[in-house]
Amino acid sequence: MSKEVIVKEAMKTNIAIVKLDSTVLEAAKLMKKRKIGNVIVVEKKQPIGIITESDILKKVVAEGKDAKNILVKDVMSTPIIVIDPYVSLEEAMKTMGKCNVRRLPVCENHELIGIITQRDISMISPVLHEISREWYDITVRDETHYQKQIFSGKCEDCGILSANLKNIDGRLLCDDCVDALEYE
Repeated sequence: MSKEVIVKEAMKTNIAIVKLDSTVLEAAKLMKKRKIGNVIVVEKKQPIGIITESDILKKVVAEGKDAKNILVKDVMSTPIIVIDPYVSLEEAMKTMGKCNVRRLPVCENHELIGIITQRDISMISPVLHEISREWYDITVRDETHYQKQIFSGKCEDCGILSANLKNIDGRLLCDDCVDALEYE
């Protein structure tokens, strides 16, 4: 009897987080201390962005900026795609491949509970990692899949924090703003 491994069973729960007003230097020091390549940016316990080593290199170091004078909110990648803890690792890898990301914050009931990375999955199942690469190479970035993803961040209309933003005509909107569009 085979059982599918789900995200919740493979994710890391000891998440490195920073606030919007943290400096890039503080984020980089936390990454170094924890020996990781990213930190999640949170506001009111909700993930609104991610800052990676790549973000720091491209947006700070390569631009000759001083990391102690740059805030995380100015260089983080946002909005971020999040995943449910009860989906299979295969589905998580497909999402990573289709959306061209290597990390997915895991949210349950709109609250950050963990993070799953390609590396976490490949340590459990190297075959899934290869499937993910092939999947991304075969499919042109599937925009319908991207539009169906759950985003966490600030609504582009009202600015309120939401862990359930929806992509409506290229804008990320909260449920209230989506409902308001339906009544127009």
